Amino acid sequence: MTERPIALVTGGAQGIGHACAEALANDGFRIILADINASVGDAAKTLGQDASGFVCDMGDPGQVSDMFDRIAADHGPVSALVNNAGISEPGDFLNYDIATFQKVIDVNLTGAFAALQRAARMMIDAGIEGAIVNMSSINAQVAIPAIPAYCASKGGVMQLTKAAALALAPHNVRVNAVGPGSIDTAMMAAVNSSPDAMKMIMSRTPLKRVGTPSEIADVVAFLISGKASYITGETIYVDGGRLGMNYVC
Repeated sequence: MTERPIALVTGGAQGIGHACAEALANDGFRIILADINASVGDAAKTLGQDASGFVCDMGDPGQVSDMFDRIAADHGPVSALVNNAGISEPGDFLNYDIATFQKVIDVNLTGAFAALQRAARMMIDAGIEGAIVNMSSINAQVAIPAIPAYCASKGGVMQLTKAAALALAPHNVRVNAVGPGSIDTAMMAAVNSSPDAMKMIMSRTPLKRVGTPSEIADVVAFLISGKASYITGETIYVDGGRLGMNYVC
């Protein structure tokens, strides 16, 4: 019996990350979850007996390196990576703390690079024609002043995706990104509880609803699959039409 390929999903204990893991498990991958949340082990148990969970702060390069060492020793090379871990840390622009800005960059951009690089090395060393999907955001293209570090990090993820795709194309490792719009996750909890905030979200969303984590996961699973075998370096925005608007109604 052929051993199933391994997919690593960071930020996989909940929300979009866990939905991505479920979709990839359904596609035949053995799942490894990474998350700063200690519940990651319990989240992994929902994905099959051979799924695993690692507690890892993706903003700490040492922890990321240690995790990949353990994955290599205990499980073998990954065939797919979903770089999903991320934080937003909103605040007033003029009073935004530099340490907070750096914290967001460390997790969303530096952590994504560290995981991408290690996963790519694994794939190349094992002769795997793998696939990597980074989680960007519509805020790579459109900004919100209260989340300057998040916007900067997701713009960086978009460019990191392009650079990595070019670097890894000779090795047949594809790198793409997904840019969610307004998705029904814990990050949107405050919006969901505020009619005024939800009205604003709907005013800039042509489909007039928020998206679901599974709708992001379906696009991630497509980009990982052989159906996307000639796609690399792209960011696909899953935003209900928001980026196409030049007005709110």
